[in-house]
Amino acid sequence: MTTAEHLDTIDRLRVTDFPPEPVRSGGRSSGPGYHLVEVSRAADLGEDGGAGRGEAIDQTNAEYGALTQALTGRWGEAQVFSVMSLRARGLEGEEIPAPWDRVSSSTDHVHAWQAEGWWLVAYVAQWDGGEPYALMAGVTVIDPP
Repeated sequence: MTTAEHLDTIDRLRVTDFPPEPVRSGGRSSGPGYHLVEVSRAADLGEDGGAGRGEAIDQTNAEYGALTQALTGRWGEAQVFSVMSLRARGLEGEEIPAPWDRVSSSTDHVHAWQAEGWWLVAYVAQWDGGEPYALMAGVTVIDPP
């Protein structure tokens, strides 16, 4: 997908109603006050850690850079913050609100923009178990904890 297609996906999320209950389907997770969507997924990284793995990671990181640049052009400078403390707080038993619980379980940091009452986020996710890297985007009206 292109950066323009990623931006279109984010624009559509901003006008899509939030469901009353959490819903997950494929690369999308939505619930009261948020939508998260996988806008791109790296090719299978494989078990051998070969050259294909590095290329897939590089491609995802390049798409992430292009997306954050485009969003910065639209919404101004991003706030880049670590979500590792959220992960640690969750592991200690604190209830972290959605979507921040899901975000913090899959990445170390996010680029976030606050605009028009929304938080727009972009990040690269990799879940436990070595799933391929995924470029994620989301919109939420829920402030980061």
